[in-house]
Amino acid sequence: MDLLWRPLGSVIRFRRTVWLGFRSLWLHRLRSLLTVLGIVFGVGSVIAMLAVGEGASSEAQEQIRRLGSNNIILQSLKPPEEQKASANRSFVLEYGLTYDDISQIRATIPGITVVLPARVIRSYVWNGSRRLDCEIAGTVSWYPEMRDHQVAQGRFFTESEFEGKANVCVLGAGMAEELLPLETPLGKSVRVGGDYYRIIGIMEPGVRRTETEPTAEEVSESGEKKAVEHAPSYRMYIPLSAAKSRFGEVIIKRRSGSFEAERVELHEAFIKVERQEEVMETSAIVGEILKRNHKKKDYEIVVPLELLRQAERTKQIFNIVLGSIAAISLLVGGIGIMNIMLASVTERTREIGIRRALGAKRRDIIVQFLVETVILSGVGGVIGVALGMAIPFAITYFAKMVTIIAPWSPFLAFSISGLVGVIFGLYPALRAANMDPVEALRHE
Repeated sequence: MDLLWRPLGSVIRFRRTVWLGFRSLWLHRLRSLLTVLGIVFGVGSVIAMLAVGEGASSEAQEQIRRLGSNNIILQSLKPPEEQKASANRSFVLEYGLTYDDISQIRATIPGITVVLPARVIRSYVWNGSRRLDCEIAGTVSWYPEMRDHQVAQGRFFTESEFEGKANVCVLGAGMAEELLPLETPLGKSVRVGGDYYRIIGIMEPGVRRTETEPTAEEVSESGEKKAVEHAPSYRMYIPLSAAKSRFGEVIIKRRSGSFEAERVELHEAFIKVERQEEVMETSAIVGEILKRNHKKKDYEIVVPLELLRQAERTKQIFNIVLGSIAAISLLVGGIGIMNIMLASVTERTREIGIRRALGAKRRDIIVQFLVETVILSGVGGVIGVALGMAIPFAITYFAKMVTIIAPWSPFLAFSISGLVGVIFGLYPALRAANMDPVEALRHE
């Protein structure tokens, strides 16, 4: 029978201790509220900052994933020394990827399944009196599957249209909205220079340019280029064979007092490797092939898998930094709890002496003060979790930023707040328990 009453007595004593803790804190409501605010802001900032960091990292990683973890991206790159020389001289500058490079890569490396070459030219596209400055990408018929960028309306050009150098095009979603806002684009024609291209499809919207994609260039009707960023939704896709036939491989650039021409066969190429674990090895082999074929570093190799791993490492570091900064707020809140509890111990010295004189043990005093600190930190943790989950939604709504609340972050923040209450409440509780009952009774 005694064995049954012991657990029940412990529960009753604990409930009484909790009730006394709440009652003691309620007697000093304002002081308790101000103490709790430190925990509230600490917990809220931990969750909010982790959500912002997670959202920014997730968005960057998603853009990299769209490039394909099995892909290797090759880009033509104008050598810096040639850029300086071209400002003072007039000549035909030849650089970048060539068709021979692509043929050699396909013939040499067995693990490659698909190669997607492309040539990007900036020019004006006309529809009647409407004019739009955009990128014209000459590519191949398997572009949508390779780039995971599907056609929303109509279709992409076929292999027979590619072989026949057909004047057909697929418009980016942004182009279709601006060039033909009140018309059905499919079947209509747009003009580039003196050539007309029949619209056979519209690409899906919402694809954003990433840092790994080639920088767009603005080209005037005379052929002059100026650096500017444009989204692929303002791209017009035509067969690579038609682009080579209509635009040629030499781009003429006229500037005040100089004349310059550039010859670039391909601006970019996407290589798909059959097995993901072979991507890094294949990129090294591709680099060796291009190094042998090019005297100057007029190309760039981008491996999305490597960028994805770097982004994941950056995300971890970012979360640690943001979490550490937010944890400082919790530390400050914990110091506030310790300060208030030490003041409470001093104020309640006589009460402690009376309880000890009536038979309370040291552990009862320790539990009493620990319960009060845990109540403070627990209430602050609950309010902080609610605040921390509301802030990311507000940021997404007002700032249009992507935020992601990881399922573990509220539990982590609340657990830390409880731990802060125990750690910072332990010293005041021990100090109260170690008081001499006789001296405590004499305290006024």
